[in-house]
Order: sequence, then C-alpha cells, then structure tokens
Amino acid sequence: MQQPESERTITRERYNAVLFDLDGVITDTANLHAACWKQMFDEYLKKHSAQSGEAFRPFDLDMDYRLYVDGKTRSDGVRDFLNSRGIQVPEGSPEDPPQAETLSGLGNRKNDLVNKIIEDIGVKPYEGSVRFIQHLRLHEFKIAVVTSSQNCKAVLRAAGLDTFFEVQVDGNTIDAKRLAGKPAPDTYLMAAKLLGVEPVRAIVIEDAISGVRAGSNGNFGLVIGVARKGNAEELRHHGAHLVVNDLGELIN
Repeated sequence: MQQPESERTITRERYNAVLFDLDGVITDTANLHAACWKQMFDEYLKKHSAQSGEAFRPFDLDMDYRLYVDGKTRSDGVRDFLNSRGIQVPEGSPEDPPQAETLSGLGNRKNDLVNKIIEDIGVKPYEGSVRFIQHLRLHEFKIAVVTSSQNCKAVLRAAGLDTFFEVQVDGNTIDAKRLAGKPAPDTYLMAAKLLGVEPVRAIVIEDAISGVRAGSNGNFGLVIGVARKGNAEELRHHGAHLVVNDLGELIN
C-alpha cells in the first residue's frame, strides 16, 4: 500500500539519512554489470552444455538478471542463477582464481570483466542522482552508499563521487562482517548503525527487487524504487513505498 504524499515528503523533520544503492541508482553501471554477467554465464553454460549434452540456453539479460542476480553478492548471484538451471558447483573460497568453476571463481571471473571495462571506459553517474545527492548535502542529511559490489570504491572514484558519502557498506564489508546480502536488511541496517540513525529515520533508495525487499525487511522509514527498467509496479510489489524514474524528481 502506498503511503500518502505527506508521508513521502523528504524533509529533515522526518528523516536524518538517505542510504543509496550504487549500480543503477547513482551510476550507470547496472547495464555494465548485467552485460558482464551474461558474458561470463554464457561462456560457462556453453561449456556445461558441451559436457552434459543439455541444450544451451543463454543467460537472459532481462529476466535472469532481475530475478537471480541484480543487487546480490557475487556468490549469491552465481548460486541463485545456477540453481534456477539445476546446476550446482562447489562454493570455493573468495581467493579462487577466475578459472575455477566454483561460486567464487565464477564470480571473480565476472569481476575481472567489470574491472577491465571500468579501467577502459570509466563510469558515468546519473545527472539527476548527482543533483539529488548535492541537494541532500546542502540540507545536512547523512548519506551512505550500500552495495553488494566489491568495486564500490573504484566506481565512485571513477565517477568523481568518492568524497560524497560518510559511510560505504560494500561487498568487502559484507565479507569482513559476515553480513547476509540483500534481500536481507543487514547491509542497510549496518549503514544506519554506522551513521548513528534509527532505520525509521532513514530512507533506502534502490533499483533492484532484492534491494527494495531489503529496505522493506529492515522497516526503514521510506523505501524508494528507481524504475530505470520500466518496472515500477514490480518494485512497488516488492516493498517500494514510492517509485521514480530518476532521482532528480525528488528535488523540491
């Protein structure tokens, strides 16, 4: 159920902090990640098909990415997608080389592809997101970035936004603190704790199903979905109180 407009107004009287997802919310990197997931999975699936005799069915950039991978840690994304195809591989360890056919190895293989693209072509932030972040800083909101990506620092640095956030909770934090990834609320709760803010006084902004579910599961004061994929109703269904197409719409 949508909140009344008066309860969705972003003011300092109502909220103290805003917690942002990274890819697809702040930076135009969600499509980059999706393309790298597809390249890695399709290469693996072709090899699996040749070995098993099963028909090759490529990774679907729309459905498979949204349902099984988007917003999750690399290992969770690999596990959930392969499970959807009835394929199981060993867990492995975070230090596995990208050639290893383990959850960690396949995730690291995808990560190498992402890092190469970031190095070669850079990262572009969404203009509306930058304006909204500057608006929040002007009004003295506390802000954090919360992402499953282990590339967070490199992405923010490439986008020129590395000094904008008081707190960063990323894939490295998840590993170090042994946090459950999205759709569990743990990463967002950790960010709120580090900012010294109660969840009810914080806003979560996400573009992924797993992310809006995390915000809803954490009982945050407001969960905003960013429907860059034309999936507004889907985001509302999974817990977004308010959905926008661009964060520039939130500047009064």
